[in-house]
Amino acid sequence: MRLRYPQLAGHLRRGLAPVYLLSGGEPLQLRDAAEAIRAAARAAGCDEREVLDQDATFDWRALAATRETLSLFSRRRLIELRIATARLGRDGGAALRAYCARPPAEDCLLILAPHLERKELKGGWSQAVDQAGVILEVWPLTGRTFIAWLEERLRAAGFQPAPGVAALLAERAEGNMLAADQEVEKLALLHAGGPLSEADLLAAVGDSARFDVFALGDAALAGERARVQRILAVLAADGTGEPLVLWSLARDVRLLAAAAFARARGQDLAPVFAAHQVRPTRQPQVERALARLPLADLHRLLERCAAADACIKGVMPGDPWPLLAEIADGLARGARRNFRPPPNLVG
Repeated sequence: MRLRYPQLAGHLRRGLAPVYLLSGGEPLQLRDAAEAIRAAARAAGCDEREVLDQDATFDWRALAATRETLSLFSRRRLIELRIATARLGRDGGAALRAYCARPPAEDCLLILAPHLERKELKGGWSQAVDQAGVILEVWPLTGRTFIAWLEERLRAAGFQPAPGVAALLAERAEGNMLAADQEVEKLALLHAGGPLSEADLLAAVGDSARFDVFALGDAALAGERARVQRILAVLAADGTGEPLVLWSLARDVRLLAAAAFARARGQDLAPVFAAHQVRPTRQPQVERALARLPLADLHRLLERCAAADACIKGVMPGDPWPLLAEIADGLARGARRNFRPPPNLVG
């Protein structure tokens, strides 16, 4: 049986399968799924857990030996097999096929294989797992699915998020579910629960610095050139990494370039906003910025972003901060304006 992550809780309420295989590249869902199976196993009487750590030198006969060994302390056991390699090999596949052909009635086997190659899940041993138990693949959530998951997470933590709050948190976490979950945990410590506005969120999860890279992008889109310079000066003084500042600026330049291109072709901006995960409260700000930034200017700013990236990586000599200041000023005023970077940003 193959399940998706949202189906696991309902499945476990109906009973425990003899074998579970968890695989995929999303660590938070992998962790939560494993914890849910462990909890269900304890509830079903599996009071003992045996762990087998597989690596390139692992002897697969250990699985069969564990299967045949009776527990001295519990009638039921959870056997946890942690796969560290991308492939099981012939011995591993044979060992799992043999186990799944006769799974012990009293035990549950949990296989954790986060780095397993996708083609391994089509092999004979995985088909044996599929017939005997459950295969669950976990992959990062994106777009609206990620935002919906975050909203559920906030509500489960006792919050009543206002419209746009989950989208704002998704933007700050940049698709990293583990980072987003940590932010929710931080919110639960700092906030008493109940209604949660965008202002509450920013106050709770904002960086320790007075200005951060998110404020930089908002100020640039709003055309607040003087504030952009102040924020850049604070970021430089605080030792903020140049790659993070460039990421924030380049993200908005790419968004505006895509929106300007769509508008030039007479297309609706809604698909652009969805693709770039622009929350509704920020969309009017983006549209106002488009009024003063033609597509040609945005292409020039993209070129400056590439130059700043080369400078940061050492491919091109020089201090990247003046380039970053030029890009930010270009967003705030328009790239065709002459710009002199503030003296405290010149290396």
